[in-house]
Amino acid sequence: MVEKILEKLAITKLNDMQRASLDAAEKGGDVVLLAPTGSGKTLGFLLPVLKNLDAARKGVQALVLVPSRELALQIEQVFRQMGTGFKVNCCYGGHPVRTERNNFEQPPAVLIGTPGRIAYHLRHENFDESTITTLVLDEFDKALEFGFQEDMSYIIRRLLSLKQRMLTSATAMELIPDFTGVSNPIQIDFLKDQKAAPDLKLKKVTTTAADKLDTLFQLICKIGERATLIFCNHRETVDRISDLLIDQRLGHDIFHGGMEQDERERALLKFRNGSIRILITTDLASRGLDIPEVECIIHYQLPYTEDAFLHRNGRTARMNAKGTAYLIIADDEQYPFLKGDIETEPLKGQFKLPKDSPWQTLYIAAGKKDKVNKIDIVGLLLKKGGLQKEDVGLIEVKDQASYVAVKRNLVAHLLNSLYNEKIKNKKVKIEIAM
Repeated sequence: MVEKILEKLAITKLNDMQRASLDAAEKGGDVVLLAPTGSGKTLGFLLPVLKNLDAARKGVQALVLVPSRELALQIEQVFRQMGTGFKVNCCYGGHPVRTERNNFEQPPAVLIGTPGRIAYHLRHENFDESTITTLVLDEFDKALEFGFQEDMSYIIRRLLSLKQRMLTSATAMELIPDFTGVSNPIQIDFLKDQKAAPDLKLKKVTTTAADKLDTLFQLICKIGERATLIFCNHRETVDRISDLLIDQRLGHDIFHGGMEQDERERALLKFRNGSIRILITTDLASRGLDIPEVECIIHYQLPYTEDAFLHRNGRTARMNAKGTAYLIIADDEQYPFLKGDIETEPLKGQFKLPKDSPWQTLYIAAGKKDKVNKIDIVGLLLKKGGLQKEDVGLIEVKDQASYVAVKRNLVAHLLNSLYNEKIKNKKVKIEIAM
């Protein structure tokens, strides 16, 4: 079974942490999994969850609690890609309650959600929790940090049929709160193998406070066309940098907690599929999100703690890849956690404005609820739109909509070709995703 799943996920073999997690879970007791961001924890707990599922049983069998909507969606996507045959659903703030309630009419075997929304459904008795035997508390340290203790405590008190609890964290925990019910767990600790910068090159860019924005723009131009995350401490700073790049007509997107959920999802999606190469963000994107192949990190503002610094840097140099983290430091800034000499990156010379990505994202107003899948979309683009396979990039099908990356130079012609075309015998709106 594991071999088939790995094949579907295009993974050659489990890593040491995933094997250790699976072995520990098979013993039947509680498990605490400590591992750094980007190490593959999601598969590390989903495989044990799958082992506990029984196709002959009805109702929700496993509950995965996560601190953010994006993480919930990411885990749901991985589980679907595993092709297990078991139903999975997501519940989170910003997602229509009616849709979630309708999904419970045929309950999923695996339910993934944020504590606030799951607690809401329990209080309104929208699903039967008595069938849940497996609980996963993913990114538990972050959930506590976000203030979800009361909701998590309420949810766990309602789960009277639990046989196994798994708790994951990207930071070491001195004490596991009693409300989790975790008892005599097998602890798997891969944090000790974490290095501050695995295959990660740190470089500093010195500037003055007054010139910091100009310095950032120069650095962006020098980096060129590599996938880059720009980290800031405040939403206002994210918006200020975005305004600068808009003025310079430089393609990018933003990601922070002040945005609507669908805006945040779209920004991550476009960054994932390569149609934008620059994402400006707060620490909301520093952990738990599926953002592969980030080549560069820019700390426009350094975080206040070393822990946050490590989590940000964990977005690059993942899974044996290499990356570079640039630290823009004004002459009056001091950061005790920066140790040793850090190579200085010079910014002398003239650098050209990076070109737009060769990909662009299209929005299709039909999704899973319309019985639309990736094969339907590929068929439309190739047969009706006249594209070749290599002209089509990443496709993501959501509940109410779908998104697909296509070659930018073919978009205008494609939209003309698909005007008034149908998917599943229904006319759908197709346009550039904004």
